[in-house]
Amino acid sequence: MIILKIGGGEALNLDGIIEDLSEQQRPFMIVHGANALRDQIAQQMGFEKTVITSASGYQSVFSDNQALDAILMAYSGLRNKRLVELCQQKGINAVGLSGIDGRIVQGQRNRGIRVMENGKKMLKRDLSGKPKSINASLLNLLLNNDYVPVLTIPIVDEDGYAINSENDDIVCALQAALDAETVIQLIEAPGFMGDINDPASLETVLRREELAEREQQVEGRMKRKMHALNKLATSSVREIIIADGRTDHPVADALAGGGTWIK
Repeated sequence: MIILKIGGGEALNLDGIIEDLSEQQRPFMIVHGANALRDQIAQQMGFEKTVITSASGYQSVFSDNQALDAILMAYSGLRNKRLVELCQQKGINAVGLSGIDGRIVQGQRNRGIRVMENGKKMLKRDLSGKPKSINASLLNLLLNNDYVPVLTIPIVDEDGYAINSENDDIVCALQAALDAETVIQLIEAPGFMGDINDPASLETVLRREELAEREQQVEGRMKRKMHALNKLATSSVREIIIADGRTDHPVADALAGGGTWIK
């Protein structure tokens, strides 16, 4: 089985991605982002996103009620249903879902994020958390009857409230629950780059044991992504592919050896 994670950037070739998937013989499900769309909607709502950095150096988007409304509109609303529409046009019988539907992704709300502000440690609480369990029986019910789940945030907390979470963490939880052999991550870059400004710096192969060291070398959002990638690499997954989602055939190119393969 394939878990395909589609990033949330503007430049991704969604038509090409779904066209490729329509020819895929292996079972698959989609997890998608919508960060660029969320930022647009937030501006239209009259506010800007707030990024916070934990004391340990990991960045995340601060999620209050207003930010969560933007997430609901962008991720589980517009982007999710447009992707389902594309799937239906290409003969893929997709079902659009968020983590709160059927408690597909059961999470635990963060008790607080330790941040540094003005040289002092503070505890910030928001509407975010980490996935703790997956409703695999519901996903398998869909997959075994030839439906394709198209999944995104929010997830659900212990008391049934919608909370924000990282799609990278959700992919880790899904892989463990469904025992997926392949995880493909489509991004707005050729793959893992030694220098993001140098196209020739693409690293075509990374060893799993390298990832912990790489996590220490990066900052900001990439640090959190590398942490989740390192966790995923310690699972039963056979292959992880980080590839360019902007090409004419993003999925086909990735499976043919494109991007960065973590083995």
